[in-house]
Amino acid sequence: MSRKITGVKASAGIVIGKALLLDNSDLHIQSVLVEDTGAETSRFREALEKAKEDLLDISERVEQELGTEHADIFRAHLMVLEDPELVDTVQAKIEQEKVNAEHAMHEVAQSFISLFEQMDNEYMRERAADIRDVTKRVLSHLMGVELSVPSQLQDEVIIVAKDLTPSDTAQLDRRFVKGFVTDIGGRTSHSAIMARSMGIPAVVGTRDMTREAQAGVTLIVDGHEGIVIIDPSEKEIAAYQEQQILYDKQKEEWAQLVGTKTMSRDGHHVELAANIGSPLDLDDVLANGAEGVGLFRTEFLYMGRDELPTEEEQFQAYKQVLEQMDGKPVVIRTLDIGGDKHLPYLDLPEEMNPFLGFRAIRLCLDNQDLFRTQLRALLRASVHGNLKIMFPMIATLEEFRQAKAVLEEEKQSMQDEGFVFTQPFEVGIMVEIPAAAMMADMFANEVDFFSIGTNDLIQYTLAADRMNERVAYLYQPYHPAVLRLIRQVIEAAHAKGKWVGMCGEMAGDLVAIPILLGMGLDEFSMSASSILPARQLISRMSRDEKAKDTEQILSMSTSQQVEDFVKTQLAKTDN
Repeated sequence: MSRKITGVKASAGIVIGKALLLDNSDLHIQSVLVEDTGAETSRFREALEKAKEDLLDISERVEQELGTEHADIFRAHLMVLEDPELVDTVQAKIEQEKVNAEHAMHEVAQSFISLFEQMDNEYMRERAADIRDVTKRVLSHLMGVELSVPSQLQDEVIIVAKDLTPSDTAQLDRRFVKGFVTDIGGRTSHSAIMARSMGIPAVVGTRDMTREAQAGVTLIVDGHEGIVIIDPSEKEIAAYQEQQILYDKQKEEWAQLVGTKTMSRDGHHVELAANIGSPLDLDDVLANGAEGVGLFRTEFLYMGRDELPTEEEQFQAYKQVLEQMDGKPVVIRTLDIGGDKHLPYLDLPEEMNPFLGFRAIRLCLDNQDLFRTQLRALLRASVHGNLKIMFPMIATLEEFRQAKAVLEEEKQSMQDEGFVFTQPFEVGIMVEIPAAAMMADMFANEVDFFSIGTNDLIQYTLAADRMNERVAYLYQPYHPAVLRLIRQVIEAAHAKGKWVGMCGEMAGDLVAIPILLGMGLDEFSMSASSILPARQLISRMSRDEKAKDTEQILSMSTSQQVEDFVKTQLAKTDN
């Protein structure tokens, strides 16, 4: 009898095949006292060099098969192995505690991994897997153990594993690996990102898949819905084979939309932009026909290092993005970090409630040297493209005015120094706090644009921590209270001739898009892979017709009512 397992939708597509269980369990590390710490340190250094050679080989192969962007993952892994904070700490532990290199490496790595896993930002939490991957490679050389990677397959399989590291994923034979399922992981893990680039359907975060599935059993992996069916019936197989055919046709249709404007059926244009965390994301953004970057999260420049990025480092990153977007709008968010996102080189307080704490614009206004360095880099980069600056976590008009005043001071200072930069460029705020949404009419007098950050707006509106599984049922993007706030922001902006975007996950949600289109949202910013499906959906809908649905939707009392109504309307559109 078939069984259904649910997980996280990591990579779209459907595949049917036999399971291959990959046993990549953790190495068993023992603590052993050593007398010759010099010899032990040398052994550690040798293992580091061997691991670097491995990563160089993998990087070269990945660059040939998947391109520079994915090879950069392994170049970043090389940087981890060259990081003095890691290497020197391991050596110091060997020398001071007189322990074997394996134990020292494992202990230091675990402290780094724990630090990253506790961060609120999903992208940074997933970087813990990178450190685990790199250090495991070093440990395997220290222990003389060969890591288990199915690189010599002869039959088509679906990999089932507790987790797949970036190294594992890169070494999978693409001719035979048709999909994978893992117990842990999320959409922003590198393995999930690479699966999407390789076109391999994947479901991650299933918790129990390695216990539930036996080697050789038939699986159906539905990457669209995050579902895995173990030992499916013939009827289920036939149904999913039909879905495979339809999806292949749909991808061909989407490909025709690259490079086209996003127009509703009744001729209204909306902008479909992409969210990025790094210049490395731009290949996917351009390949999927984004009309701009609606959110450039600048936190990546500050993370995974032991000192603040310089003005020049930031300038080069911003310049690269602006130039590659070639005149298309690029909204760059100033630093959104603090409280729950710790930087080792900033002395930030521990907080009882970091979501409501000392973070984002609050941190920047209190640490103006840090803030001014970023603003100078942004001003310098402005001549290289269509820059728009966005301040995050704005709760009051006073905060926006203070941030804008600092920006104006830096403008004047740089003009006095002889710098040239584009003027005027737009300055807006991220609307993620209900107070800002309620005061949108006041803010609209002073900002150039709004971008609605629904990830936080939803959790603040419903008082439901989006990281807490026990209250996950309250994280409801279609809740009428959330929708009313969104409409209030859009109407307030339009009344003053200002545009409104959305950069939360909701912007790429195919159920939310018809609602937002009807409300008059001007810009939808989402993950690159969501752009073409969203463009196709919008092209099939009339904005004016969706606008007529708005009052009915906002009069509903529950999130489920809204969702059911929209899905019914979408079914009519499809027919």
